[in-house]
Amino acid sequence: MTTEQPAPLLDLLATLDLEELGSARVSVQPLSTAGELAGDAPVPLPETFAEDITLFRGQSQKQPHGRVFGGQVLAQGVIASGRTVRAVEGQEHRRLHSLHAYFMRPGDDTQPITFSVERMRDGRSFSTRRVHAVQHGKPILSMSCSFQEPDGGLDHQDPSPGAPDPTTVPSLAEVFAGIDHPAARHMAEGRAIDQRHVEGNLFVTPATDEVADQRVWMRATGRLPDDPLVHDAVLAYASDYSLLESVLRRHGRTWTAKGLRVASLDHAMWFHRPARADEWILYAQHSPSATGGRGLGIGRMFTADGTMVATVAQEGMVRLPDA
Repeated sequence: MTTEQPAPLLDLLATLDLEELGSARVSVQPLSTAGELAGDAPVPLPETFAEDITLFRGQSQKQPHGRVFGGQVLAQGVIASGRTVRAVEGQEHRRLHSLHAYFMRPGDDTQPITFSVERMRDGRSFSTRRVHAVQHGKPILSMSCSFQEPDGGLDHQDPSPGAPDPTTVPSLAEVFAGIDHPAARHMAEGRAIDQRHVEGNLFVTPATDEVADQRVWMRATGRLPDDPLVHDAVLAYASDYSLLESVLRRHGRTWTAKGLRVASLDHAMWFHRPARADEWILYAQHSPSATGGRGLGIGRMFTADGTMVATVAQEGMVRLPDA
């Protein structure tokens, strides 16, 4: 990459360039047998079992609110787990096909994050990894990732919902340009992802129609390396930006609603077909339910030519004092 790239994109690529700290085969002593936990007769288990663990360290991006952006940790976990798959002979072409994550604690954007990757299984077609992101000695994210050898088989997809050409939809950079406020400057100048809300964004003005659906065009703000793992990581990064907005839109709320508290609780993503994160992706989002201070968002990603490339699901805490 060159210095001609936008600064936020260079920062994102630097954030994804993890430092490998080393690997070890660790013997772990079981705390108890399954039978003892259940109150039944003990079930014989080996005295110890071994785990292959590789450690990485990554920097944190500064955010206006001082907390680590959840999409950043997802993307770094994708890079860390993918590197351990590629390190196994004959598995360099395996692609990420799913991830399942829980956000456990808010991250501190002033500190680096350590990623512990456990090699769970390497089969003939699939590789499974478990990742823990740790700060201050405590996990902030726990994630499982699965990678697959290229394969054929049955093939079908949902049709794209369609949307106006992305060049005709205002970007957040255009909407917030020239506004002298830290959050507005971050939207206009500090993001590596170009987002364009087809139905209008919810940062200041509520939706005119209280529906649980919205469409967002998005892509990286510059050219990315020709590495499929980087593109998958950036798609995971971008997937966390706007999905819970479908909950707010359904109830006529904005991100600036008084007393609003939103936090991602978990995140799942399935990668169906290869895609470049530096080309236009239509992110079609829907919220099927909100209850108990939680809201669920479901998203589908399509390329500009209508190819379905990913499905995303996220539940988040969505609390309002008057709800």
